[in-house]
Amino acid sequence: MLRDVLIPLSIIGSFGTSIYIFTKIMTDYILKKRMIEKGYVNEDTQAIFKQHASDNRFSSLKWGLITFFAGLSLIIMEFIPVGPGSPLPYGVFAVFVSLGFLIYYFIVKRASGR
Repeated sequence: MLRDVLIPLSIIGSFGTSIYIFTKIMTDYILKKRMIEKGYVNEDTQAIFKQHASDNRFSSLKWGLITFFAGLSLIIMEFIPVGPGSPLPYGVFAVFVSLGFLIYYFIVKRASGR
């Protein structure tokens, strides 16, 4: 019963998120291109572009760690005997994904020197 609700929601959510991300990337590219063509790019705007690029520097690391720990939690849950109505798998999954986020945070914090 819950599966009948979650599967369509996850499909629609994934599709919507993909469209949003694609649209954002394309509009940012078009905006930057037009600003360069019109000559609006000076040192201040270049600093903004560079700051935005440095924020995305660790994006692959973040998603790699989250996916790794999510997969690790699924592997570990395979060996834990639980009943069909137990909330334990959700808790284990949430803890491992949170652990991935925390490791990412400390890596980025150490790399930025703060």
